[in-house]
Parts: sequence; C-alpha cells; structure tokens
Amino acid sequence: MSVAAEAGAHTGPHRDYAGAKLGMWLFVFTELILFGGLFVAYGMYRSLHAHEFHHAAGELNVPLGVTNTFVLLTSSLTMVLSIVGLRLQRKRQSLLFLGATVLLGCTFLVNKFFEWKVKIGHGLYPGSEHLMARPPGERLFFGLYYGMTGLHGLHVTVGVVVLAVMFALVRRDRIRHDDFIKLENAGLYWHLVDVIWIFLLPLFYLAA
Repeated sequence: MSVAAEAGAHTGPHRDYAGAKLGMWLFVFTELILFGGLFVAYGMYRSLHAHEFHHAAGELNVPLGVTNTFVLLTSSLTMVLSIVGLRLQRKRQSLLFLGATVLLGCTFLVNKFFEWKVKIGHGLYPGSEHLMARPPGERLFFGLYYGMTGLHGLHVTVGVVVLAVMFALVRRDRIRHDDFIKLENAGLYWHLVDVIWIFLLPLFYLAA
C-alpha cells in the first residue's frame, strides 16, 4: 500500500478516549482535594466546639437532608442507566434516563433553595445579627454549612447544565453508542457530586 493510500485509510476524526478519561479523573482528583481540605477544616473546628456544633446541627432539617440524599442516589442510578441504554443502542431509553437525572438534580436544588430560605428567614445566615449573638462555635458551624453546601450546590448546578447539554447532543446523534466518552465523563462528574453529598449529610445533618 502506498503512503498516500495508507494515509487515506486512516482518515477520520481522532478520538483520544484514554486521554479524555485520564483528564476527567485528574479533574475529579482536584475536586476531592478541594472538598477534602474543607472536611479537614470542619473536623478541626468541630473538635474545638463539639457541643456548639452539636446544638447548631439540631436546627437543620434532617428529613429534607435525607430526602435529598435519596434524590441524588437515584440520580446516580438513572445516570448509569442512561449510559447503558446508549451503549445498547437504545437512544430513547438513554434520553429518558438522562432527562430523569436532570430532573432529579433540579429537585435537589429546589429543596436546597427552600431549606436555605427557611434558615435565612430565621436569621441563621453568616453576618446576621441573630447569628452573631450566638456562641462562636455555632457561628462557625453555619459558616461552614453555607460555604460547603453552597459550593456543592454550585457543582450540582454545573452538573445539571452539563447533563442538559449531553441530552441535546445525544438527541442530535452527536453522542452515539460508538462515541459516548462525553456522556461517560459527565456521568463521572455527576457521581462525584453525589459522593460529596454523602459526606456532607453526616457532617451537618446527622451531627446532632
């Protein structure tokens, strides 16, 4: 085979699946370092103000926190089913489960919004006159609560947007059963979001 013919035989888009996967895992690792540092800070402050953290945690809505946990765990399942459906060339099934994942992510954010709204309505937010009158440990607890759950909520929001884009790409056949690395990486990010919440739940809601 001539050089020209050989070059023609290898035409087509270059897909570096291994590189894309490695890049995504490196990103996940940096996110784990970020939240890991926050978890360490939480542990240090809790050891110094155990009683005050315990009292402040008692004011959080545990049933809502647990409900949001089930919402995210279910969304991880639907994310997996979406990828499996696409790999089996069941596009409609993949879109159905991907849409369910987006809907569950939005449900989590709506629940979190109303939870924050109630707390803010009670004057429990950083810098409020009511919270500043409380012991230092309780101020630290709610500062960490808003900071860490807010950062997690931002990640959920980004995840919802990314999954919505994935939905559009699958629908237009830009992501197919033989080229699904983008959807797989989006799923990996979504699982990261879920895992982080599983750690946040006991740190705040079950700390009472």
